[in-house]
Amino acid sequence: MGHAVGDVLGLAAGVAISPLPIVAIILILATPQGRVNGTLFALGWFLGLAALGAIMLAVGGPGGAATHKHPATWVGTLKLALGVLLVLFAVRQWLRRPRDPSQAQLPKWMAAIDHFTPAKVLGLGLLLSAANAKNAPLTIAAGASISSAGISVPQQIGSLAIFVVIASLGVLAPLAVYLCLGERAKSILTGWRNWAARHNTAVMAALFFVLGLKLSGDGISVIAS
Repeated sequence: MGHAVGDVLGLAAGVAISPLPIVAIILILATPQGRVNGTLFALGWFLGLAALGAIMLAVGGPGGAATHKHPATWVGTLKLALGVLLVLFAVRQWLRRPRDPSQAQLPKWMAAIDHFTPAKVLGLGLLLSAANAKNAPLTIAAGASISSAGISVPQQIGSLAIFVVIASLGVLAPLAVYLCLGERAKSILTGWRNWAARHNTAVMAALFFVLGLKLSGDGISVIAS
């Protein structure tokens, strides 16, 4: 199990460093129902990652993604495809980055976040974790890595749980600050929000590129071995 967790730690960190979801939960925490809605957003985030990872474990099946504890060829092909996709996203993000970070604009839907119902907040957490252009490929790759590690189903589930927890630290940090510090958290969270909003595109481009190269290298290694 240890090697399976080791294989996905970098992917989990890549998911955790997601500026847009961090901005989203900070904005949610600033609403009148911040405590409840912030918790719902985090729950949706957890469920999205867990569901996507579980689907990959089911696709791989017990030993279905590995032969004699060696990843199956389709696992390498999947990782290579996801890696190339992330590199292309990185180039696109970099070319579209604002030359002046202070001019960076957040998605228009964030302006309406004050009026989101609890159900919409939960759904937003699901979407930003499982349907995000960066998080979805990384979670799929993590599920494929775990399923191809040649470990038992309970160990696969445990490895996925560790991945989900680590991948959620970026979202959980603002929630923890808010719950622990209350009103004193406002200035801290505002600073985090402003930094994440200004540097979202550059951070995403860098993460896309680095993690895309890692997945591509992993995929080529599996295919060639």
